[in-house]
Amino acid sequence: MTDASQKPIIILVEPQLAENIGMVARAMANFGLSELRLVSPRNGWPKKGAHSAASGATHVLEGARLYDTVREAIADLNFVFATTARERGQMKRVFAPDDAMTEAQRRLAAGQGIGILFGRERTGLENDEVSLADAIVTFPVDPKFSSLNLAQAVLLVSYEWYKLATGGALPFDGGRQSPPAHREMVTSFFDYVEAELDAVNFYPEDKKPTMTRNMRDIFLRLEMTEQEVRTLRGAIRALAEGRRLRKP
Repeated sequence: MTDASQKPIIILVEPQLAENIGMVARAMANFGLSELRLVSPRNGWPKKGAHSAASGATHVLEGARLYDTVREAIADLNFVFATTARERGQMKRVFAPDDAMTEAQRRLAAGQGIGILFGRERTGLENDEVSLADAIVTFPVDPKFSSLNLAQAVLLVSYEWYKLATGGALPFDGGRQSPPAHREMVTSFFDYVEAELDAVNFYPEDKKPTMTRNMRDIFLRLEMTEQEVRTLRGAIRALAEGRRLRKP
């Protein structure tokens, strides 16, 4: 059993361009995959240009293992997916990437080694290579233009794996960096704003109660943080002091 049995293994069959291998490594590293196998890459391995295209994912490239045939590359695995954009006339289960990774996770949890085959940039996998796989992964793309770049295909599968493995957790949530303002702070802000507006006769006397309530509602709908209250109060103070300084 492979040491990386807790994650799927990416297998590129006869990749043509060094840049594509590098971009595949980058896509894998983006989503937590690290084991890459290469079957007879054109012009051998390592290839000049792969590392620059990997944009720092050098650990994936340096750990890549080289094989002469698909049979050798999958010999130690228990279950293999073959990716293809077209129907092959073979009686195999067909998965979308998300369902495929759900199946992969189930099998990995049972201790199985899982591999995913990706074919040549121009022609994809040959039918005989697909026949060695247990199931097919295909992508819900526009049938009028179904061709995917090699790195794009790896990225889609890797993304679905990582999303499943992490529960879709995002690296940050964009949440408030300051706690919600206490009501005392908010009402003090109201008093300050209303006093400054009174100083410039903003309110028509007969409409002041209604306009005051409306103004408060505007700010309350914002559910302001402490920092937001301080920022708004400081901005209004600057405007008010600037007005007073400009007076002749």
